[in-house]
Amino acid sequence: MVHSLASHETPVTGGLVKGKYGAVAVEAEQCSNVGIDILKKGGNAVDSAIASALCIGVIDSFATGIGGGGFMLIRTPNGTYEFIDFREAAPAAAHRDMFVKDPSKAQVGGLSVGVPGEIRGFQLAHEKYGKLSWAELFAPAINISRYGFNTTRLLAQRLQSASGWIMQEPDFAKVFAPSGKLAVEGELIKRPTLADTLEIIANEGPDAFYEGVIAASIVNATVANGGILTMDDMKNYEAISRPPISTYYHGRKVVTGGTPTSGHVLISALNILERFNLKLLGEVGVNVHRLVEALKYGFAFRTELGDPDYVDNADRLEEIISKDWAALVRHNISDDHTHEPEYYNPKFDNAEAHGTMHLSVVDEDDGAVSLTSTVNLLFGARFMDPVTGVILNDEMDDFSIPGIPNAFGLQPSFYNYVAPGKRPLSSCTPTIIERDSKFELAIGASGGSMIVTATLDVILDIVDYGKNIYDAIVTPRLHHQLMPNTAIVEYDYPKEKITALTARGHDIVVLPSNMKITAVQGVMRAPDGTVYGASDVRKYGQAAVY
Repeated sequence: MVHSLASHETPVTGGLVKGKYGAVAVEAEQCSNVGIDILKKGGNAVDSAIASALCIGVIDSFATGIGGGGFMLIRTPNGTYEFIDFREAAPAAAHRDMFVKDPSKAQVGGLSVGVPGEIRGFQLAHEKYGKLSWAELFAPAINISRYGFNTTRLLAQRLQSASGWIMQEPDFAKVFAPSGKLAVEGELIKRPTLADTLEIIANEGPDAFYEGVIAASIVNATVANGGILTMDDMKNYEAISRPPISTYYHGRKVVTGGTPTSGHVLISALNILERFNLKLLGEVGVNVHRLVEALKYGFAFRTELGDPDYVDNADRLEEIISKDWAALVRHNISDDHTHEPEYYNPKFDNAEAHGTMHLSVVDEDDGAVSLTSTVNLLFGARFMDPVTGVILNDEMDDFSIPGIPNAFGLQPSFYNYVAPGKRPLSSCTPTIIERDSKFELAIGASGGSMIVTATLDVILDIVDYGKNIYDAIVTPRLHHQLMPNTAIVEYDYPKEKITALTARGHDIVVLPSNMKITAVQGVMRAPDGTVYGASDVRKYGQAAVY
């Protein structure tokens, strides 16, 4: 069955850029240029990623910023990897059933706020790998905040989608409706209070965010909005260096993050698909069906994931990403029909417009960063600390609430219940790929629960179907997350593929043309040394190179 949603088509822009040394792909062209400027000043991929992320946190504050958290996968020029988890953490007073009576409090207001991790994550990465000074990386974001930036098309659209509440919140209206009406594309927006906050952190260091007046202001604002965040929660937060996970897909090494990201879903799907040799038949119906079946198994596996410091299932996680397990799963996939969710053996306890951004960077030495950061839903918890200008996350919604799906429709799993200090499971999958031990691709996506599938779709288009990085990113995408048992396709997804899926029993929903949920950002080094950057047209991004 095919379901279509009415809409109108929105023009898109963007393009493939190529250079010789380095590339940066961020969701706003201004921030891609910031990253390139940092590389030209002698900074490396980590420096560039931090500066670019701080920049996009100012411009796309509906999606990301220092009030949120995320993950950074780093490849050094000598080919070693580090995976930094700066995911938000539950406050010490959090407990399993805190949202059972009113699930909406996990999405809006102070109770939805997790301890922000972005600044600690950037600190850990910079102390280990940074070349330029900490303050230099903050300078562009401070300048943009203080003197203003032109409202992007994407920001204008997000403001319109939030119009029902944003004008009723004085702190938001002051920033995003400077003329008394919501800012339109091209209108200047200034964020002087955020500029002051960034300047303090730049000059005094990361501790200034987690202790003292900034932390006190954030805590007070959160408590005033019904939250349980404390000064001790802020002070005790730490970014964590975790081991990445990897596999080989047709000879390429694919490296991504382990839990609490959804890297295991990506790796397991690639392992399942590898022996099907998608390239042999090409982009035909049976291969699309196989992709959906791999995704359904992958999202069944996802119900077994959680914060590794709270979930004792390391052996099972190793099994999920093994080639042997993929071979067993592959035997259960029929080329003729699909199945109901229970067939894939999920571990539910009973039967994500989103706020996330991704950026990718490669420097001239093939140091690379794949970084995803988020405040979760649109404008996070929907409140801004008026003193610091920080918009707080609503990351507590990414925990499982017993008996209730989250905002992205993902079913609850006991592995992901709330606990004090615990980090919620994330759909983020920052990924770096090597070919013959050399850097080839850094990639990742934004888009709630569709992040994994968007990343996987682009990888398959590049590796199996031979597309260049830009064409792979703009190709219409498909998503399936097992529950609900529906394949979601973009409005221009080929009709012959939809027909092939429906013939095999898949229920299909076609998104309207103006609904652009996911966005992929990627950078790539070709065998001849040319570097390419591509930013997703779905968010009107533009990569930069030099």
